[in-house]
Amino acid sequence: MKVIMTEIAEVVIIEPRVFEDDRGFFYESYNKKKFLELTGIDQEFVQDNHSRSCKNVLRGLHYQIRQTQGKLIRVISGEVFDVAVDIRKSSPTFGKWVSVHLSSDNRRILWVPPGFAHGFLVLSDVVEFLYKTTDYYAPQFERTIIWNDPDLAIDWPTADKPVLSPKDLSGSLFRSAEVFP
Repeated sequence: MKVIMTEIAEVVIIEPRVFEDDRGFFYESYNKKKFLELTGIDQEFVQDNHSRSCKNVLRGLHYQIRQTQGKLIRVISGEVFDVAVDIRKSSPTFGKWVSVHLSSDNRRILWVPPGFAHGFLVLSDVVEFLYKTTDYYAPQFERTIIWNDPDLAIDWPTADKPVLSPKDLSGSLFRSAEVFP
């Protein structure tokens, strides 16, 4: 495994070591011991989630104000533009965001720690998206920041209007969102 740092130190990209031959490929998508050694991050994952979405679907920017979730994210089919936004008021990178293309071809894995809002835009016809979380889903604590917030100015790579859920359409502006201290 190889760790790639992003502009926000706590958000890291992991490139697994892939073994390929004429039969196909194999790689470890998660190994607790190696993850800790390489990143210094000691988290217990309690839930695995799997979603399938079509092209131009945008999910996010989601977070939980309590039962905060760290997410270890990967794509097993297709490609997304994935975004993490620092919503920790005490952080020097508060209000900053990082993005990465995650795909079944590049096999990259993204660590988004607790204290970040997260979202993704589907770039391929279909995507299958997997992520581990450090706490359980708690809809009563879930919050959404609107995807096209002018203060965040995320440069989503789409010429088309994204497909959004009613929840994502009614997200809060960043400046009025409930954030972490």
